[in-house]
Amino acid sequence: MSAYVNDDRETPRFQVNRATMVDPEVFALERDKIFNHTWLYIGHETELRKKNDYKTRSVAGRPLIFARDAKGEIKVWINSCPHRGAMLCREDKGNARFLTCFYHGWSFSTAGEMVSMPGDASYGPDFPRPGLASPAKVDSYRGFVFISFDPDVVDLKTHLAGATEYIDLVCDQSEQGMEVLEGTHEYSIKANWKLLVENSFDGYHAVSTHQRYFEMVLAARGSLDPSALGDSRGIDLGNGHAVVAGAPATEGLFGRPLSEDGAAERDARFEHFRELYGDGWVDRMQGNRNLVIFPNLVIIDLVMGVVVRKIDPISQDYMEVTAWELAPPEEGDELRKQRLDNFLTFWGPGGLASPDDVEALETCQVGYGASRELAWSDISRGMNKDVCNTTDELQMRTWWRRWNEIVTGEKLPEEKKAPLEDTFTARRLERTAVATPTS
Repeated sequence: MSAYVNDDRETPRFQVNRATMVDPEVFALERDKIFNHTWLYIGHETELRKKNDYKTRSVAGRPLIFARDAKGEIKVWINSCPHRGAMLCREDKGNARFLTCFYHGWSFSTAGEMVSMPGDASYGPDFPRPGLASPAKVDSYRGFVFISFDPDVVDLKTHLAGATEYIDLVCDQSEQGMEVLEGTHEYSIKANWKLLVENSFDGYHAVSTHQRYFEMVLAARGSLDPSALGDSRGIDLGNGHAVVAGAPATEGLFGRPLSEDGAAERDARFEHFRELYGDGWVDRMQGNRNLVIFPNLVIIDLVMGVVVRKIDPISQDYMEVTAWELAPPEEGDELRKQRLDNFLTFWGPGGLASPDDVEALETCQVGYGASRELAWSDISRGMNKDVCNTTDELQMRTWWRRWNEIVTGEKLPEEKKAPLEDTFTARRLERTAVATPTS
């Protein structure tokens, strides 16, 4: 048993010490051992639609510029002038051929090269003209761009391990490539960042915490047969990544029902995908998935909408959250309208679900004020089962074992479960493309 995790396989029982949520020394360890050495999400390529577009982001406490240069290539720069440190870009987004420091006027291209420095002759011909600094590594998978500050980090695809399969299930919902829509959800939570990681793939809390949302959905549908919701599994994807995945359901619990035209368009799109990828893969696409990519990226696809959520730790008891909607660009106006309506209703900072989660996590953080008297949180649900579903907690234990390995050096054994059924393992078939149906 480590100082932070009690992984008792005999009882069985899994506990996490609440010092991980309140101790500033633990937070400093996370910054050093996790965020300085792993792959971290910065943004999606489609956020930068034109050459010289840029967005400013914070990743692991560093100010960064996420840009597309004049040649159309994705770049990531440290948002700090190499002269005296002032931020080059002080707006959230923009389009500029040159990034110019307002302090002393040093100017750089979006490719990171120095363009000019006022009074250049005063520096002499041998003075090095520095370009912009960049994270040690920048790479992408299916449009999702990651950075790492560790030059010796494993390659991105190795890091992502089994998570690539679930990114593919999302991205294959568009032949043109899924795109991030305009508009961003930004909010903060007075709680430890790991609480939202847990919450993002915790099916156990859904009905009790989001009761008013489900009441609205049930009212819109008239009734709901629980047997029509489909099966679900919690799945360890390696390297701390995990997912709760739902099999195809005849009725969708998340979101008000689509209109007749919206449902018809959506059904036609998936029938087209069956011709491309085969029935098994598309059956999985039509299910749902809450995916957490270690340490702090969340991709949730509840069919009626795909949210990409980036969780930024600020202190041991405060986080900032940014979320975007991912959608197929070729879908029709009616389906897009209903997707956005459901997206805002459930995930919006003023919607019927996110405020519930914020309240729950903040009350947890208040409760941790008594961590000396009540030192451990329990994440044991489903440990005694061969098959774990959405309401079990295998996915959280998977994440915490990776956290514990990096922070303490103690590697805990994998939690063995029964093999997954074909419903959750079908692979994509590569076939000749056919004409896309018109909406």
